[in-house]
Amino acid sequence: MQRRVNIWSNIDWLTVTIYLVLVILGWINIYAAVFNEDNQSIFDLSQRYGKQIVWISTAFVIAFIIFVIDINFYPFFAYFVYGIVIFALVVVLIFGTKVHGATSWLEIGNFRIQPSEFAKIATALALARYLSSHNVQINTLKSYIRIAVIILLPASLILLQNDTGSALVYFAFILVLYREGISEGILLLGFFVIVLFILALVLAKLTIILLSIAIVFIIFWFLNRRFKIVSLGLGILILNISVIYGLNELFKIGFSFYLVILIAIGISGFIYIILAIRHKIKKVVILLLFFIGSILFTNSVDFVFDNFLEPHQQKRINVVLGLESDPYGVEYNVNQSKIAIGSGGIYGKGFLKGTQTKFDFVPEQSTDFIFCTIGEEWGFAGTLFVVFVFTFFLYRLVKIAERQRSSFSRMYGYGVISVLFFHITINIGMTIGLVPVIGIPLPFFSYGGSSLLAFTILLFILLRLDASRLELLK
Repeated sequence: MQRRVNIWSNIDWLTVTIYLVLVILGWINIYAAVFNEDNQSIFDLSQRYGKQIVWISTAFVIAFIIFVIDINFYPFFAYFVYGIVIFALVVVLIFGTKVHGATSWLEIGNFRIQPSEFAKIATALALARYLSSHNVQINTLKSYIRIAVIILLPASLILLQNDTGSALVYFAFILVLYREGISEGILLLGFFVIVLFILALVLAKLTIILLSIAIVFIIFWFLNRRFKIVSLGLGILILNISVIYGLNELFKIGFSFYLVILIAIGISGFIYIILAIRHKIKKVVILLLFFIGSILFTNSVDFVFDNFLEPHQQKRINVVLGLESDPYGVEYNVNQSKIAIGSGGIYGKGFLKGTQTKFDFVPEQSTDFIFCTIGEEWGFAGTLFVVFVFTFFLYRLVKIAERQRSSFSRMYGYGVISVLFFHITINIGMTIGLVPVIGIPLPFFSYGGSSLLAFTILLFILLRLDASRLELLK
């Protein structure tokens, strides 16, 4: 049974108003970023700011159409939409146009469209559809595999397009899984992998191994609280290291100290397993597998870093980690962005008065680096206001997601929040040098039709579901 309600009276107009504020602010800042004194009209279609108003008008029309569509359409056709987008991503790999090194655009007449932007919507819908299905238990191996396929399939296809930034967005869906009760161990494992990856780039492998040994013994102590067993385990490891190191020196074998440690760990691990079976010590095998996995992962980081990342991506990561300096190369955009933001001071230089902006010191200033325009012309006060609006916007979306009666709507809502949160955080972070530059737009601000339409559709599907939250989904 489904109860009809007047959706127009139930629309969250406050969220719609925030959306309009963000879009209008974005349009004004695009105008400031690419201002042309010969074409001063903000409606000039030969300029980016003129083209953006066309995309904004199109977005408004699409938002209206979304409200007209019945809410049952979204869960019912979620997999179908997902399939279409996957097909489009495959087509891009074959017939796509390369822009800034990424083959992620399809040309249709005089228009270009980026399917990877719309893939986020399809993934959010498909993930919500699967998780809200009957008899789905999230913390099972079968569910983990299916969830991984839903999220990683589009991410992998986008990665093949050489669009690493857009591919990384899909890892934000972990927030949806966290809300729906995924095992905290999975989240901790993911966090540990990220930390270990960074440490493997910064520290020597031997240092990481020694830190890992210390961490494993600390965890072992907390799990068992048996001082004698922990002391015995540590003694066995130290003894094996001493013996192997002594033999290596005595017979001039030539093993490095790192290799000596690895051999000692292998022998000690075998002894630990025997002792664990005899004394019924819990979690030893799991800890050993975790430790061995850490070692293998640490040794694979350099291979992945050197062979799977582009040279400019390697440099961006090294620059952020302080391992390399390239002020006239990969650091140039960020340095100019920070100069522009810093030069704005507290209240900014004023609208259309930004010198860094006016003389095009910051590349991609109307797209990926639009935030520095705000900083230069509106100052710290302006950037603080924009961050506040985005924060309040995300807060409203959390409130909307939590009040849904349908599990599909709630899960989709957190999918929307995940994508927007990732984009906002990473884009602002990269303009001020806190994270590597990965080339993703600031929602509703950056110039571009595909991103604006995708973010609008993503948001208004949630608002449409929310407007009918008092109805019962079939």
